[in-house]
Amino acid sequence: MSVNDTAHNNNSNWNRQVYHRLKLALSLGLRRQLFLAVCDDLHLRNQVAARLHSTLAYPVGQVLYQQSNAQENSTPAYPRLVTLRLNLNDPNPVVQINQWLANYPPPTVGGSKDTPGRPFPVPAFQIVGVEHLTKQPVATQRLFLHYLRLSEQFFSTQESSRFLESNLLLWIPRPWLSAIKQSAPQFWRCRTGVFVFAGEPTPATQNAGYPERFSSSKSLDLGNIEQSILDESVNQAELRTAANEFKFENNSDFSAEIQDNSVHQTPESTNRSGSENNNQSLSSLSYISSELTELVIATIGTNSAENTEDSLQPQQILLDIEKLHENLVSGEILAEAYHRLGTLYRLRIEQGESTLENLMVAIIAYQEAISYDENSPQLPDILNDLGTLYWMLYRTPPNSEEGQTYIEQAIEFYQLALKMISPQTHRETYARVQNNLGTAYGDLARFSHPSENWQQAILAYNEALNYRTADMDSLKYAACQNNLGTAYWHLGQYNQPIVHLKKAIAAYNEALVHYNPEEEPLKYGMIQNNIGTACWNLAQYEQPVQNLQLAINVYNKALKYRTPANVPSACAATQNNLGTAYWHLANLSQTTKEGRQKYLQLCISAYEEAISLAQSLSGTPLSFDLLASYNNLGLAHYQLVIDKSFNGDTTRSQHLEVALDYHLQALNALSKQSEAYQTTFTYVVKTIRAFHNELGIQGQNLALSKVPSQLLPDILSKL
Repeated sequence: MSVNDTAHNNNSNWNRQVYHRLKLALSLGLRRQLFLAVCDDLHLRNQVAARLHSTLAYPVGQVLYQQSNAQENSTPAYPRLVTLRLNLNDPNPVVQINQWLANYPPPTVGGSKDTPGRPFPVPAFQIVGVEHLTKQPVATQRLFLHYLRLSEQFFSTQESSRFLESNLLLWIPRPWLSAIKQSAPQFWRCRTGVFVFAGEPTPATQNAGYPERFSSSKSLDLGNIEQSILDESVNQAELRTAANEFKFENNSDFSAEIQDNSVHQTPESTNRSGSENNNQSLSSLSYISSELTELVIATIGTNSAENTEDSLQPQQILLDIEKLHENLVSGEILAEAYHRLGTLYRLRIEQGESTLENLMVAIIAYQEAISYDENSPQLPDILNDLGTLYWMLYRTPPNSEEGQTYIEQAIEFYQLALKMISPQTHRETYARVQNNLGTAYGDLARFSHPSENWQQAILAYNEALNYRTADMDSLKYAACQNNLGTAYWHLGQYNQPIVHLKKAIAAYNEALVHYNPEEEPLKYGMIQNNIGTACWNLAQYEQPVQNLQLAINVYNKALKYRTPANVPSACAATQNNLGTAYWHLANLSQTTKEGRQKYLQLCISAYEEAISLAQSLSGTPLSFDLLASYNNLGLAHYQLVIDKSFNGDTTRSQHLEVALDYHLQALNALSKQSEAYQTTFTYVVKTIRAFHNELGIQGQNLALSKVPSQLLPDILSKL
């Protein structure tokens, strides 16, 4: 690791802590808080600001507000965090905030004839763009500081103003922090907190496209990175990964297409100048939320080749919506227009463009559509799509930190959709939402209460299967059965393993019936692999010989379809599982000496194939722990040597050398502080002792010659 790498890691750890403190401060719900966020790296600033927006702007509890005295829902899509870019012509943050609140006052919900209802809380505001003041005349810079001095009254008095109820997060670079301290001391004294992010200064000219796509920003890793822990058993991530390949059907099938009755008109011009004019006009929209406008602008291509009709379409839809607002049309017409915008971005997401900006545009547009027409016949489909979009938000890097929140939001949308769907009249839609609900509960189980959440997933999948039969759609029926099998498998890790593993195997076998291996070879092989893993797991509780033999047979069937040419990573995972099954079969007490030798040789062959494939896939994520496979292969070679039925001194030395080599490879890649390192170090010592026991002092010297010099003191003390 270089000095620069170390500095980057230190910055990343620091920035992650600052981000969490800032997010917590904004989430507490206190009033009249003034936060200053100091960041010189504008890419990092954009990343954090967009992350705060995606996390805090539209929590479901505020989007779908349950009335206490009515059966219906009131659904105002009103943000809890608003992002504004500083107006460089008149850099007064307070005026901008009050203007926004005048255009979008907090809606009142829950009202009736007897009760007046209650307004939504005033949102918090984050202001970006202060760095551009550096390019402005000195008079403009002084005017900004003057406005900050005047704004002190809004934090320190009880003057009547909506802004008094709000919080302000002002993003500034370091030079402006010093200027504020010196030239606006009253404003500085009113601060609630200062959050300083580490990073190199970025020229302001490189920051034209806020919010920036996360794929181009490497400054901050906001997610938790957990050390991989060595697992000497079949790696269960392979089961989950394989089962997730197609189980979340709304990745490719959101909802039924709705007839397009919007007022969209195709733009006449598709040249570059037309796009620039539209961008300028979008920045001055009065009725549409600035968050939505900023996000749409950020998704529009800047290259002339990209300014096609498809690129200009979202701009035109926004302009159409603005005209509809100006003409005071009905809520139903506005809802259709917002729905059209959401669907446009949803289709982009379906085609693989699942960026944070596209997801947020679709979410906000759909929420706006709900707010204007709560009785739309499309409402169940929109709620289902919102659930899927929030689920995808959890799956879109780097959103893992808020994963539980996003999944819980997805579940709430699915449950709301189910309340509005009659399973008798809309069987397919009801089954689809139940399937998606099961998937969301399965992901929630990774964060909390796994046993309870997997049980909820099973209930949802079974309910889906009550209305989704093989006759209706055999492939979707099979997918749901596969999901059910995976849920039973997971539940079996927490309670009643025999019962639940047998149910998992039954569900997988039912799914397998409906896949033609010639037409769906990858899915057919995936489910065979899942059956093998469930059988291997069951062998730990009953009939080990029979269940391990069954697992081995099924893994070999899976390998007919999971080939190195078709899916090398999946093939490697199944070979890894096959090696583990052979290992356990070799070490059963009832296995004969001849059988043990044979199974250990087969175990070695399977692990070697898995490792060879994995090493050829440099940079490709694996669904199993490669370092664990190194250790497992080393243990198999070691076991072969110390077995009393083994013959041949020359081969004995070769096996021990291979065992030591793989253990050292694993040790070299592990952190010294990890439990896996200590386990692997024990394997190294044990293998060196075997050199001495089997080959004498010359063998031990041979082994020690292969050990890195820095490890020798620790190893010699153990011999």
